[in-house]
Amino acid sequence: MSKRDLPVVPPPQGSGHPVRRIEDHALVTGQGRYTDDASHPDQLHVAFLRSPYAHALLGNVDVSAARASAGVVEVLTGASLAAAGVKPIPSLVPFKRPDGSAGASPPRRALAHERVRYVGEAVAAVIATSHAAAVSALDAIMVDYEELAAVTDPASAMRSGAVPLCDQAPDNVCAVVRYGQTDAVREAFSKAAHVVSLDLVNQRIAACPIEPRAQVAYVNPEDGRLMIFIGSQTPTGVRDGLVATIPGLTADQVRVTVGDIGGGFGVKAGLHPESVVVAYAAWTLKRPVKWRSLRLDEFLAGPHGRDLHSHAELALDAQGKVLALRSVSHANLGAYVAGVGAMLHLLFGPWVSTSIYDIALIDLEQVAVLTNTAPVGAYRGAGRPEAIFIIERLLDAAARRMAIDPAEIRRRNMIRPEQMPYTTATGMVYDVGEFPRILDAGLELADWSGFEARRVAAAAHGRLRGRGIATFLEWTGGGTLSEQATVSIKANGTIEIVSATQAMGQGIATSYAQLAVDVFDVPIESVRIVQGDTDRANGMGSVGSRSLFTGGAAVRAVSELALQRARELAAEALEAASDDVLYAAGRFSLATKESSIGLFELAARQPGGAFVVQGKANADGASWPNACHVCEVEIEPETGAVEVVAYASVNDIGRIVNPVIARGQVEGGAAQGIGQALCEQVVYDAGSAQLQTASLMDYALPRCDIFRDYKTVFDTSIPCKTNVLGAKGVGELGTIGATPAVVSAVNDALNRAGFAGEAERLQMPLTAPKVWALLQRQGPDRA
Repeated sequence: MSKRDLPVVPPPQGSGHPVRRIEDHALVTGQGRYTDDASHPDQLHVAFLRSPYAHALLGNVDVSAARASAGVVEVLTGASLAAAGVKPIPSLVPFKRPDGSAGASPPRRALAHERVRYVGEAVAAVIATSHAAAVSALDAIMVDYEELAAVTDPASAMRSGAVPLCDQAPDNVCAVVRYGQTDAVREAFSKAAHVVSLDLVNQRIAACPIEPRAQVAYVNPEDGRLMIFIGSQTPTGVRDGLVATIPGLTADQVRVTVGDIGGGFGVKAGLHPESVVVAYAAWTLKRPVKWRSLRLDEFLAGPHGRDLHSHAELALDAQGKVLALRSVSHANLGAYVAGVGAMLHLLFGPWVSTSIYDIALIDLEQVAVLTNTAPVGAYRGAGRPEAIFIIERLLDAAARRMAIDPAEIRRRNMIRPEQMPYTTATGMVYDVGEFPRILDAGLELADWSGFEARRVAAAAHGRLRGRGIATFLEWTGGGTLSEQATVSIKANGTIEIVSATQAMGQGIATSYAQLAVDVFDVPIESVRIVQGDTDRANGMGSVGSRSLFTGGAAVRAVSELALQRARELAAEALEAASDDVLYAAGRFSLATKESSIGLFELAARQPGGAFVVQGKANADGASWPNACHVCEVEIEPETGAVEVVAYASVNDIGRIVNPVIARGQVEGGAAQGIGQALCEQVVYDAGSAQLQTASLMDYALPRCDIFRDYKTVFDTSIPCKTNVLGAKGVGELGTIGATPAVVSAVNDALNRAGFAGEAERLQMPLTAPKVWALLQRQGPDRA
């Protein structure tokens, strides 16, 4: 596209403008189509029998009475699926065990076979003419269990005498990875003026999207293909996983489509056991089959997040400059490696372990451990929040030890702009970043220097006030830096854009439409975004904050190719050279003549009434969004209740397409990070490995009354250099920064009350009972 055709100011519906989301009208008027909204004639329903034991050998699974129950069409077991050739669900373990052997995990089957390894693992599936009939028949299944000892945490799992979850890992260690220079780090620690160390737990949490998982599958009578309708962030991954699992199934025999998704957060990425059962039942019975998860199912068997136990140390010189970082972390993967579960802590976390700080020496040992708990998968941030939490907590501890302002110790260690591009100790390359400037802006926005007056005012009302800060970055792109798009210009006045990225509530369709408006200079109502159909587009989907970074770049690049093709067609129609054709507001014209032709008129002249352009965009590397988040909390001493009373953030996400959507992503992510800091935790009984937080009556989610007064600012002056948009990912940034900022603020308040050492030993979530119990202690250092 010629530069002379670009408007000087982006159109009011183009990028940079707070355009109202085009997705919302259908949703707020009840016209959304979620998976559970879909039904078919002669439809069957699936219900799962789940193991009441955390670890047991499976004997006979007698389904004869269930199969004879009213309305039951079929009953499946792990043994029957194995006999039919259904394979285990693929997982990724590209790492070695301590002895050098391949990374180990029990094979994860759609239904447990020979052994169950966590409470809630599906043992059998009833397919019946109604949901009620399927559930009723579950009671008729008789299962012989031989209970085994169970473990719920890495330390117990690795202890001598623990029952291994699979023969390939007698010590229950799935894999181990080490990064850095052990000898050089040891020497740095021996010469350090100051050493700080912390034991830190990133507790297990549940994603809890408002819409639980669901799926409908049927065989299309017209072409015999297996049709899957599912709420998935990765439809191509679902298709390919089913092909790898169900015998005789090929990719061209499967079509996966996605409707509206009520939140993903990672839990709806990849292939889950229930999806295999539903697809297999529909494929073999040749009838539509539907499954919808209950909230109990989600807590018991849905992927959990986090669960990292770390001992971390920092060596510093006398001025507070970090000399080396050392840590040993044990990741609780649960009973099986689910998808990228092993990569979260063995790869993604270490990549950001040094964050925005100039730390040349590291020694990181990452150990992935199997336990009798539900598998851990990607959850918003996927390994990066845990790593950032570690380095931020260490810097806070160092600042207290050395009596340095927490902001100042961060400034002394930040990578400077003139060091860019910067290669980290784990080999990551940062293209751009002005971290000290973002810090300064964050401190100003939060009125850092005015905190003391606010603390005194809170004390006058009997409340303890504290402040915390997190300066950090994250890695985005999901490891796949290429994305395709298809742009169709149609005679009916629409521009259709097809992408393999996936909307799941984040507003990506609006952002893509705005990018199209930038190029085509037409009303946004003319643009239609198509996602979630493996017959139309295939790719990685939407994970790792990659949608705009890669998918948006493809939309922009292919839209420009489409406009160039249209210009060539217009030149033919106007009998002029292509360079002489001007374009504005959907029409081509000539400067020397009155002749003109519309974009959609050109489409009408093409065979089929449209012209189609396909293409892709490639990024040169990951993007590195970064931010400064500052939080202030107040604690009520009589109850221990913590209230987030101020939250300010300055965020560098490069170019912004829609500021309202970007703000929603950062603040929504921060709310989830606050939830981890203050209230969320999945709890298993240590003895029986029974899940104790299996409902929203037991699992606490953040509510609007625990945070308020967000101040969110974006610095758009540092565009990313690795993609054509200059955009950096945003979807997970708030989650990564909020948790350490909030914990830092609570610790600060408790430190000022005289509980410095004890506050550092508190582990998340910092619930009211936990904080209250600490405040009741009469330590000698209490002020």
